[in-house]
Amino acid sequence: MTEREGDGAESPPTEQAAATAAGYEEEKPARELTGWIGHAVTAACVLIGVFAIYQVFFPLAQGNQVSLTYFLAAVLPLTLLCYRSGVRFRRRKGDADDGVVVTADNPTVVDWLLAAVAVVVCLYPILPFEFAGGGGGFDEFLSRQGAPAMVDVVVGSLVLLLVLEACRRTTGAALPIVCLLALGYAYYGGYLPQGAAIAHAGVDWDQVISASFIQSTGLYGVPLDVAATYIVLFTIYGAVLDASGASKFFIDLSLAAFRRSRTAPGRTVTLAGFLLGSVSGSGTATAVSLGSVTWPILRRAGYPRENAGGMLAAAGIGAILSPPTLGAAAFIIAEYLGVPYLTVLVWAITPTILYYLGILLAVEVDARRYGTREVEVSTQSGWRLMGRFGYHLISLIMIVVFLAMDISATRAVVYATFVQIVLSFLDRDRRMTPVRLYEALGRGVRSVLAVATVCAAAGVIAAMISRTGLGLQLHSILVNTARGITENPALILTFTAVFAALAVAVLGLAVPVTASFVISWVIIGPALQDLGVAAPAAAMFVFYYAVLSEVTPPTALASVAASAITGGKVIPTMIQAWKYTLPAFLVPFAFVLTENGQGLLGLRSIGDLAWTVAVSALAVAALAVVTGGWMIRRAGWPERVLCIPAAALLLYLQPTTIAIGAALFAVAVGVNLVLRRRAEEPAAAG
Repeated sequence: MTEREGDGAESPPTEQAAATAAGYEEEKPARELTGWIGHAVTAACVLIGVFAIYQVFFPLAQGNQVSLTYFLAAVLPLTLLCYRSGVRFRRRKGDADDGVVVTADNPTVVDWLLAAVAVVVCLYPILPFEFAGGGGGFDEFLSRQGAPAMVDVVVGSLVLLLVLEACRRTTGAALPIVCLLALGYAYYGGYLPQGAAIAHAGVDWDQVISASFIQSTGLYGVPLDVAATYIVLFTIYGAVLDASGASKFFIDLSLAAFRRSRTAPGRTVTLAGFLLGSVSGSGTATAVSLGSVTWPILRRAGYPRENAGGMLAAAGIGAILSPPTLGAAAFIIAEYLGVPYLTVLVWAITPTILYYLGILLAVEVDARRYGTREVEVSTQSGWRLMGRFGYHLISLIMIVVFLAMDISATRAVVYATFVQIVLSFLDRDRRMTPVRLYEALGRGVRSVLAVATVCAAAGVIAAMISRTGLGLQLHSILVNTARGITENPALILTFTAVFAALAVAVLGLAVPVTASFVISWVIIGPALQDLGVAAPAAAMFVFYYAVLSEVTPPTALASVAASAITGGKVIPTMIQAWKYTLPAFLVPFAFVLTENGQGLLGLRSIGDLAWTVAVSALAVAALAVVTGGWMIRRAGWPERVLCIPAAALLLYLQPTTIAIGAALFAVAVGVNLVLRRRAEEPAAAG
């Protein structure tokens, strides 16, 4: 961690930020493989990437599930090799080091053994020879769905255990525990009291394995399919963008966009977070990349460590929301709803604008609250940067153009990748030579390993929820609880949305965003739709609250990474990140509470889009007053109390509530002006 100001000499700001970023990287579970092992893993990742690109144009004739079988057989062993088990051991390095606990960074014998087993059991469905009643090729394997052989059950159980171990290594114990609970519920559900709301007849273990391993659900469901197609291709594209210098250009452009002013550092972080999101698609990675460059600037401007960390985390989380890449769950939305990915991008545009509007308003407030100083953040000309390196934006634009031409998202991103490779030759230092392209492919695919195992586990959980009918039971409980409070249809929907938001946020504390969305959608999506909410609005509501879990204490990884950069305390940093994101994340309620709210997703006319955006922006401003405590001057409790119902009424997006909400906000502004005048009068008299 960095030293506190006044505690002694400090290293230069840039070096310090880099050191803390490196310290955070060392704490991550991913290994830094070296030597022949590192080269072998990179080569394997490159082969996976080439296969994924090949599949876009020449899909396997045997079908999609065979392709996913190969994909899982490749990524699962690599995950077990690339991520530490967390098991520590003792080694002797001389008398002075006796008893020192160290963590091996190269795979152990156990890791190699697990990886070998993973290859065999994952390829089992397509093995051409028969043994012990199993095998016989993929068609024979599928024919045993209703009555799996004993060897099918054993192999399927091993695959499940290895997937759960891979998830434990990459994301922690929470997701495997949730998955085990889902499997246990499916098997032991028949032992529950039959009067219980969630009781069911029970599912035999061979049928559990059939639903999880043999059928095109579970392990080989939509989540893994999305990981093997959309996600791997978009991460390859992001890696090529990064290797060709786009990340550096985006940060330099953000620094040059805002010159010398006290709000320039905060605005720079916000803009850079949005631009970098198009490269990484990861909130934590964006926060680390952004913080290592901008934290020294924020510190010189006078931002407290925790506040700066919260700003970095909030800007980083925007990477999951920012078109054109969004996060993994957005691709799953497209598959679940059967719509083009471009449609999901359109739905995300306005909420993304409102999200960053909330951050920018918080930046303006904090600059005044903390009395930040002017800092010269860049001496470069933004126009000169655009003229020299603006070509990095072309491939991003081309993705949207290709999608608008009705080209599939997978082909669009492959074409955009080729465009970026060609454009990279405009910069001699960053041209995509064969070696650099090889390394970018390896990095891109390796970043998918953790996501793929999470998607596989999430698919199993979703399959168990559907197989047992738990989704229907829980969504009935959700709606009936709301109906037990009130009989008013509008209030029933409101309470259901509140309960749903809390449920998704709590689930997100335990599992990653992708898994949180998949599990929540199976339960909450039908509940909202039964109350008349359109499927797109319900899906985007669940998506945004799944993302919100990334900034909610106590497991907000982006905030942990940002606190490592700034040297701030972790929990206060999380609270600051929550403060920055809260205004925009209340906007999703507008999607589901009224039909007018669907205008924010572009589901209604252009006129509806315009006025709903304007009203929602005013609501975000009111919420920024509540969380930031500043309006024209420092806002006291009267103004903040008035702004709470003002924001809620504005977001309901009905003419009557808008009028009342706007009036309350106007009263709050008036109170703030009166109190400001009263505060200035004694000063003038003095």
